[in-house]
Amino acid sequence: GYIFDKRLLYSCTVWTSAGAASIVVAGNIGWRFNRGLTVMGGYTGVPGSPSLVNTFPFFTPTDRSMADNFFRPGFTQGLWASGEPVKGLNYLACVGTGLNTLNISANKIDTHLLYSGSVWWEPMGDYGPPGKSRNMYDDYFASKDVRIRLGTAYTRSREDRLSNLDTSSPENTSLYNSDGVLTFSTGAFAPGVTVQQATYGLGAIGAGIKWNGLAVNGQYYIRWLDNFDADGPLPLDSTYDRGFELSLSAFVIPKKLSLYGRGSKVYGEFNDSWEYAVGAKWHPVNTERFWLTGEVINVHRVPYTGAFTPYTAGLD
Repeated sequence: GYIFDKRLLYSCTVWTSAGAASIVVAGNIGWRFNRGLTVMGGYTGVPGSPSLVNTFPFFTPTDRSMADNFFRPGFTQGLWASGEPVKGLNYLACVGTGLNTLNISANKIDTHLLYSGSVWWEPMGDYGPPGKSRNMYDDYFASKDVRIRLGTAYTRSREDRLSNLDTSSPENTSLYNSDGVLTFSTGAFAPGVTVQQATYGLGAIGAGIKWNGLAVNGQYYIRWLDNFDADGPLPLDSTYDRGFELSLSAFVIPKKLSLYGRGSKVYGEFNDSWEYAVGAKWHPVNTERFWLTGEVINVHRVPYTGAFTPYTAGLD
């Protein structure tokens, strides 16, 4: 909402997860100068993937895909600017404290900053109706007009393991190698060797199209880790991973029942991983904000562990 003046914006969120044993109370506040510029400060999602740009929780599947969860950044504290300076052209640029610092105490966060930005273009009109669900993946509203969304994002961050070197398990759990091992865990690259710092870079492009209840959405990712600071010799200077996700959904009963198929894949430095799934979404009441989802999923060599998703490192 707003405080005193419609240009003075605020947001407060309480988020809990039994799976992650986590409670997060987060907020932000800022000023809307005009349609082309709003400046905010506080807690936010890092816009390194289109799924983190005001899309949650309106995904086609139950949550983000395996590949998206592996590549994407997380949530941070910082400053960001956003707007739509030209009709259909949107941007969000962020400076933050790290890839994922929601549950990290302030005295452990170092002085290296994260930089991330996303730009997306909707040349044939808004991808969804104004409001929270504007960026939703499904075509719940089934407009007869074709709508297209094209976007790209880039993120760079110097990451610290946030724990002493004599601790094998790091507090920074935002980065995994493609074999499912935490990047900052002892022995991730060589026996007995621990990486203290590394530089993360991510480039992503995404596209989507909607028409009359049909929706197709896809993303492609490129991630590299380099500039390792370790307490011993490493067998490589950098890692390079890439991958994609793709989903297709269609409403067989308008605004009630949709069927979908989806898949994602990671081409990794150490392992390749893939998944595919089919599912259905049912909206029991006449709103896009409430639905029930069920899916059958097949996964191979999952490259990370998710606290509140069905993915566990190495899982088949």
